[in-house]
Amino acid sequence: MDFITLLVTAVGLSMDAFSVALCKGLTVKKAQVKQGLIVGLYFGFFQAFMPLIGYFFGARFYRTIQAWDHWIAFILLAILGLNMIREADSQKDLPGGFSFKEMLPLAIATSIDALIIGVSLAVLKVNIYQSASFIGLCTFLLSFVGFYLGHYFGQKWEKWAQVLGGILLILIGSKVLLEHLGYLP
Repeated sequence: MDFITLLVTAVGLSMDAFSVALCKGLTVKKAQVKQGLIVGLYFGFFQAFMPLIGYFFGARFYRTIQAWDHWIAFILLAILGLNMIREADSQKDLPGGFSFKEMLPLAIATSIDALIIGVSLAVLKVNIYQSASFIGLCTFLLSFVGFYLGHYFGQKWEKWAQVLGGILLILIGSKVLLEHLGYLP
């Protein structure tokens, strides 16, 4: 796989994580570097780790994964989005907003498509370690930037920004579902 193809793949895979990182940034009153790093590391790690799983084990379970991945992503993102909307009246950061319990489902939901890409990378016989590392690094950087962009806009619109963040999570989950069901290109 040439560099341009890998870059386009990495950026494409990173877009869901970037969008969710933007939503995380919308929810904080004061953005801290630590929070941006947590978001970037979770998303970057899972975007790098999932292609490895797909590469080594996914070929066996490809049909099962493909049959359910969109439903899993939709349900996780919809639940988290509804929770953000419900807690929009709170004047503080979301409880546990950067805890393992909150970040893990987001990281998994945004990286399920990377699992399928891992299966494709096995067919292409690429260097999976270089490819997965590059995908993870790209996702880390875009998520870190997305977090701060979300925070910037969140400070301007406060409560409504959190509602918007919840709606965006639900829309991202719906988009994933509708694409896999064939209703969107």
